[in-house]
Amino acid sequence: MAGQKPAMLHINALTYRLGERLLIDNATVALPSGARVGLVGRNGAGKTTLFRLLRGDLSPESGSISAPRDARLGSVEQEAPGGAQTLIDFVLSADVERSALLAEAESASDPERIAEIQTRLVDIGAHAAPARAARILSGLGFDEGAQNRALSEYSGGWRMRVALAAVLFSEPDLLLLDEPTNYLDLEGVLWLSDYLKSCPSTILVISHDRDLLDDVADHILHLDRAKLTLWSGGYSSFERQRREQQALQGKAIKKQEERRAHLQAFVDRFRASATKAPQAQSRLKMLAKMEPITAIVDEAVLPFRWPPIMRRLSPPIVAMEKVSAGYGGRVVLSRIDLTLSNDDRIGLLGANGNGKSTFARLVGGRLAPMAGRMVRANRLEVGFFAQHQIDELEPGGTPYSHVAERMRGEAESKIRGRAAMIGFSGVRADTKVDQLSGGEKARLLMGLATFDGPQLLILDEPTNHLDIDSRAELIEAINEYEGACILVSHDRRLLEACVDRLWLVANGTVKPFEGDIADYGRFVLGQNAPTQQKPKREQAPKPPPSGSRGQGPLKRELATLEDKMSRFQGLLRRIDEALAEASASGGEALAIADLAQRRGDLERALASAEEAWLELSEQAEAQ
Repeated sequence: MAGQKPAMLHINALTYRLGERLLIDNATVALPSGARVGLVGRNGAGKTTLFRLLRGDLSPESGSISAPRDARLGSVEQEAPGGAQTLIDFVLSADVERSALLAEAESASDPERIAEIQTRLVDIGAHAAPARAARILSGLGFDEGAQNRALSEYSGGWRMRVALAAVLFSEPDLLLLDEPTNYLDLEGVLWLSDYLKSCPSTILVISHDRDLLDDVADHILHLDRAKLTLWSGGYSSFERQRREQQALQGKAIKKQEERRAHLQAFVDRFRASATKAPQAQSRLKMLAKMEPITAIVDEAVLPFRWPPIMRRLSPPIVAMEKVSAGYGGRVVLSRIDLTLSNDDRIGLLGANGNGKSTFARLVGGRLAPMAGRMVRANRLEVGFFAQHQIDELEPGGTPYSHVAERMRGEAESKIRGRAAMIGFSGVRADTKVDQLSGGEKARLLMGLATFDGPQLLILDEPTNHLDIDSRAELIEAINEYEGACILVSHDRRLLEACVDRLWLVANGTVKPFEGDIADYGRFVLGQNAPTQQKPKREQAPKPPPSGSRGQGPLKRELATLEDKMSRFQGLLRRIDEALAEASASGGEALAIADLAQRRGDLERALASAEEAWLELSEQAEAQ
């Protein structure tokens, strides 16, 4: 076909099993040269296994994988690089041809060969390579000083960033990226998305970051039930097309069922009739040949179910005035003038290493201030979730044992009920922690963090091991949660859907960021940076008397309440649908009672928000 790009990668009738489990079944697909393809599928579907097959680390049961001769494949190694080599030298060494030519140029004596080497170095842009490598490292968070330090001076997560920089620098013909954002902060994700848009390689990226897939991908490769399907467009386009296909499939199934019923009715009516028997036999054959249409049904995703907060506290729950914080006498953050209300949703921005974790520990009461005045509400309980805590789970333990530790003296039935609420029912509650997937470990940790209904929840990169559908459920849980929440995340969709305000950790302090996530993206990429980055007051702001609120703040509070009421109404609709479905199917009484209780809690929350909205509306009209 004229204008069609040649394929960079052919997967032909590929089949692979892991033990008894069929991961890839007779899959065939061709990726066009220059395409940017997002590989998506549920956790455990086999996406990383497919990458290992493409790299040649595994051999397929049957089928083949082919690419153009001499095509270079690049991917990030699972093991973080180390050693005394500097970051910049490690990245430069990823261009094997350049390194070999430069080494040969040092010893070459034949004039013709020297000329060939220098010509080739010019052709591949070898002399501009150090500047290009430095730009990539800078985009991933390494300034000039950091680039000249040894790999061994950095933690594993930072060294994985260097490995990513190296494979990007090498510009392979086919670039495989497996969850490249897991080791990045929001700033790194924004830079990576921008970089991949103009990357000359054919890209196949595994990611659960919808915004990255929408920004970068022009195709989506879906691995579902061991089958591979290639769709045109980004993730939102794929999701829309798939919903449309499901709807059409549903109509086709209904039409086929009606046709089968019609044929069967004819057979039943006229099978015994001598004059109609041939027609009845003909219709029996038609029924036998009619291939049933398989419905496209997505697997159910477990919701995140957290208990209500133990008690509501009067705002503010945390107030800071000229606060400094740090470790061992070294100040990391200073001049902090902020307050946190009892229902605030704060997105914490700032590059890794600027002090986000220090601030989270300070607010959460795990780090005492070094200077200034900090007031915390009496009986304030804080729930923490951080990725590094996954390593702190007892490997030989189970979800049941971790829950039992929190419920000492309780009956086993109650402990198992609570484990089921977190997402581990039946035998799953007795699965060893080291046999759980990353997503399951994250679910367990979040269940433990919210176990006692804390009034403040601090979530540090909660989405790293969650697939796209689980991230959507997490958004619902955060929006339903009635306490205050501080979110640190590189997932833009999560931040946009859940937070009301943004705080920026930079230049040794924490200040409100005036703008939204899109503004921050432009700020990070150096485009149209917001000019207002100074605190509006020198002291921690306190809620003014109701009669003295300005019109601007009132409008913002009204908008926040309207958004909250809309979220509550949406959740009520979902619970009503679930109640109707459970009642119609004769669901368990306990499940129906739980849904009814949640509905009552939501109704009360909605009524409270509506009362606050009415009060503020009257104040706005009086001004």
